[in-house]
Amino acid sequence: MGVAVRPKAPRHWFRLSIPLVIFALLLLYLSARSLGVRSGCGLGAQACVPGGTAPFQVRQESGPLEAPERKEPPCLGPRGMLGRMMSPFRASLNPEGDVGLSPYLAGWRALVEFLTPLGSVFAFASREAFTKVTALEARVHGPDAEHYLSLVAMAAWERRAGLLEQPGAAPRDPARSSGSRTLLLLHRALRWSQLCLHRVATGALGGPDAGAQCSDAYGAALGPHHPWLVRQAAHLAFLAFPGRRRLLELACPGTTEAEARAALARAAGTLEDVYNRTQGLLAERSLLQLA
Repeated sequence: MGVAVRPKAPRHWFRLSIPLVIFALLLLYLSARSLGVRSGCGLGAQACVPGGTAPFQVRQESGPLEAPERKEPPCLGPRGMLGRMMSPFRASLNPEGDVGLSPYLAGWRALVEFLTPLGSVFAFASREAFTKVTALEARVHGPDAEHYLSLVAMAAWERRAGLLEQPGAAPRDPARSSGSRTLLLLHRALRWSQLCLHRVATGALGGPDAGAQCSDAYGAALGPHHPWLVRQAAHLAFLAFPGRRRLLELACPGTTEAEARAALARAAGTLEDVYNRTQGLLAERSLLQLA
């Protein structure tokens, strides 16, 4: 019985099928290309979805997306302790390069309110500052108020009127000090407050405590102008100074330590701006040696 032999496929059929396959692929390519143009997707682009929006993206209807800004802590707001202090001090820096006395003194009142609960050394400094603020306010709102609108106007008026003390000569009655001398004393105290708050805000963990840092600030800003006995008493008072964490809690309650540090650093920056401008104006008028 013979073995059946399977007939071979005709080679000419295989040769004819190749062009048909190529033609079908060409039609498929052209139709896909046409679809891509109509839907807004070009060749070589990412896969498209209806409307031309790439997958895993959100259609932006109001400009580029931005991370929401973090709200300021309440202590920097208009009702917060630091905010109430910073606002008038900033307002005292008028566009003419002068320092407005009324907002400057309002800033000092808020600073005194902030410093008083921080300990005995701050309470003493606050009482001294409050006395000077009150004395200068009496001039700002007194019969010669028109001459006490700003630091520049005050200095010019008191020089013309012969009210300025001789450099280094303390008046017999401190209550009768010139407005320029009173402002100089507040100016030095502002520097101490600014340095102290800045060092509390930026001090490294494990570094000197807040009392040591504020004591150093006192030595730099106020110590050179105080007699030896006062300096020793001040350094002893700093031994009972509250810790950094407590100061941050009082400055910016209800926040994290990092937020409180940042808020206190901003407040110290505002005080520094006021100090720098005041320093320059006093130096230009040779008033830094009045006391």
